Amino acid sequence: MATEAQAANEDSGGTFDLSRLGIVFLVLLVGVTAYFLWWASGYTEGHFPIVLVLATIFGVFMAFNIGGNDVANSFGTSVGAGTLTIRQALAIAAIFEVSGAIIAGGSVTDTIRDGIVDLSRMAVEPADFIYIMMSALIAAALWLMFASNRGWPVSTTHSIVGAIVGSSITLGVLSSGSDTAFSLVQWGKVGQIVISWVLSPALGGIIAYFLFREIKKHVLAYNDAAEEKLEAIRRQKREHARRHKEAFERLSEIQQISYTHTMARDAHIMADRDFEAEDLESDYFRKLRQFERQRKALHPHRAIESLIPPIAAVGAMVIAGMLLSKGLGNLDLDLSLLQDGLILAMVGAAVWLAVYVFARSLKDRELGRATFLLFSWMQVFTAAGFAFSHGSNDIANAIGPFAAILDVLRTGTVGQSAPVPTIAMITFGVALIVGLWFIGKNVIQTVGHNLTTIHPASGFSAELSASAVVLFASILGLPVSSTHILIGAVLGIGLVNNYTNWDLMKPIAFAWVVTLPVAAVLSALGFVVLRSVL
Repeated sequence: MATEAQAANEDSGGTFDLSRLGIVFLVLLVGVTAYFLWWASGYTEGHFPIVLVLATIFGVFMAFNIGGNDVANSFGTSVGAGTLTIRQALAIAAIFEVSGAIIAGGSVTDTIRDGIVDLSRMAVEPADFIYIMMSALIAAALWLMFASNRGWPVSTTHSIVGAIVGSSITLGVLSSGSDTAFSLVQWGKVGQIVISWVLSPALGGIIAYFLFREIKKHVLAYNDAAEEKLEAIRRQKREHARRHKEAFERLSEIQQISYTHTMARDAHIMADRDFEAEDLESDYFRKLRQFERQRKALHPHRAIESLIPPIAAVGAMVIAGMLLSKGLGNLDLDLSLLQDGLILAMVGAAVWLAVYVFARSLKDRELGRATFLLFSWMQVFTAAGFAFSHGSNDIANAIGPFAAILDVLRTGTVGQSAPVPTIAMITFGVALIVGLWFIGKNVIQTVGHNLTTIHPASGFSAELSASAVVLFASILGLPVSSTHILIGAVLGIGLVNNYTNWDLMKPIAFAWVVTLPVAAVLSALGFVVLRSVL
């Protein structure tokens, strides 16, 4: 795990050469994409090769920008807290995002993301359907790239939904007139997206505020008070040693020799833990014994040992619940409510015991460092779980429209769902990670540093709160955005710390509002161009 200084160095441009790793990523992305194109030409039986190449470029570009915005947003708190360096975040993202996409991304995806457009109300030629999806991919990708360059974390789901709406309405206007075109859109679902602009950050902020406030009050504040008392005892010990040295120097040589032997005997006695205070002969070691009793009476690690393990257990259960409901939702595990509950209970119990043992092993560590280590490890696990869930769900924002294009090229017909080839998941997963590396740093800087100050305890609180809201919103069917939730959670942390950069939040909130219409306009223009050129 990273130190805060390392994270700061890397976020500010780093002290190491990025070009070699960047070249490796570019070669990897080009190689994987080229292999996919070779495979896809056989999969689609050579139909419309130019369309296949363009669609692949657009799809990979979309996944690249999801990595630079959505994935960067997910890891911003971990990097900002100093828990992970950018390279470490990249490694975790590479493993868990891609694994989530491949293992639990699903073998079939809806062709129209979130069912927001009903194209069954008019006759849609397969070619026009392909243009709708292609224009949606490139429009959403361009908007995400612009937002990432500005450091604005925006919703990739809203981007692709807005883009599909824009290109679909454009087809409707060109084919059947404006009345029919606007009737294609499920405006109720658009209204849910509007609600999510407020609901998502509000829920994330409220949960994070109360969670971190309690952690700060009962763990961090307790540790600060204990550390102050420990420092007072250390000062008394130093003063005691100084006075003892001065008194020793005033003794005669014979007295010094005698007292030195006494000190040696006491030192030997104290090395054996099974001794009584009455066994000590010297005032020096008797006083040290008193200081040690005072230190133990403080119970400085009480909060670490008694409160952090149950917090970690609850966090693990939330992450496990999110993985079962969303991360592994596409695998059709068919677990009963009782089975889900038992799995969560086992996860919680195992994590409780593991963190308790780890906390006990840190007794000899400085209190602040021990707290940093515990919350850092906890934050790594929440980030990894969030990444797996993200990879299994939000990759659909790129793979859904692209899989629909592949299916039309292969079958010549438009279906409600489309198979997702594993090689496509791998290709888009690689594009996610490459995008995180090349264009994700501005979003990481925004989430991890610029909105508020983040450290492992607050970063863990933000990630756990976001995961909890995603889990319960999924269960209740509430329209929420994981990106907006996490930003709201970061703002909630800022409220507890009395530092929130509201000036930066204004353009971010504006970007959330304009994401849908901007993506729609760009997609409409793209549809017109593609339809006239191809």
